[in-house]
Amino acid sequence: MSVYIGFSYKYMTTDSWVMSKVLQLAVMDFCRRHLNRTNDPCGRQFDQTTQAARAVAANIAEGSARHDTSLETEMRLLDVARGSLSEVMDDFIFFVMDKRQTVWSNDNPEAYAVRGLRLETPCYGKDMMHDVAQHILRQRQRFATWLDHDDPQVVANAIIILCQRLIKMLRSQMEAILAQFELRGGFTENMTETRLKAKQEQNVSRGAPRCPRCGEVMMLRTIRKGERSGQQFRGCPNFYKTGCQGTLAVENK
Repeated sequence: MSVYIGFSYKYMTTDSWVMSKVLQLAVMDFCRRHLNRTNDPCGRQFDQTTQAARAVAANIAEGSARHDTSLETEMRLLDVARGSLSEVMDDFIFFVMDKRQTVWSNDNPEAYAVRGLRLETPCYGKDMMHDVAQHILRQRQRFATWLDHDDPQVVANAIIILCQRLIKMLRSQMEAILAQFELRGGFTENMTETRLKAKQEQNVSRGAPRCPRCGEVMMLRTIRKGERSGQQFRGCPNFYKTGCQGTLAVENK
C-alpha cells in the first residue's frame, strides 16, 4: 500500500457529519433562545456549549477528509469528536436536572419518536455546496417538532437523544475504520513501506545481491550497538514482515 496524499468531500455524504450539523444548528438555536443574562450572566455557557457542538462537526469533517491519506488521523479526530459530543450531552443533562426534572426515559413516547426518525439519503448534484446545505436544513426540519418547541425541557431532551445517536454512529464508523486499518495499515507504516521500496529499487539498480533464504533484494544496514557498532551488512527487508533472518557480510573498512 503506497502513500496517498488526497482530500475528499465524501464526509458530507455520511450520516455522522450530517447529524453533527443538525446538532450544531439545534444547539446554537437553543442557546440563542433560552440562555440569557439571568441564567448565563457572563455568556460563558453560551460560548462553551456552542463551541463544543462546533468541535463535534469540525473534527468529523477534518478526520473524514483525511480518510484516504491517514486512517490513524481519522480515528484520532473522530475520538476527539466523541469527547466534544459527550461534553455537549453533559451540558444538556445538567440543564434538565437544574430545573429539577429528569431526562426522558427510554420508553417515553417522545423519546421513542425522536429515536425513530431516520435521516434521508443525500443526493448531491453539480451545485454541491448548495445541495449539502439544503439537505442539512431538510434533516433538521424533520426534528422541528421537538427542536422548535417552546418548552426548553423538550428541546434539551431531544438534543440529548441526538447526542446519543451520534455517539453510536461514530462508534460504528470507528469500528469500520479499524477493520480497514488492519488490512491497509497506517500512514506511518505506509510511509516506511514506500521508503523501503524506493531503497530496494536503488539497490536493484546497483546490483545488490538477493537474500539466500527468500530471494528478496537485500538492503545495506548498519549495526547500531555492541562491539561491531558502525559496521555494515546486507540484511533481508522481509525481516519485519515474515521474520526472515537472511544476511550477507560486506567488506567493512
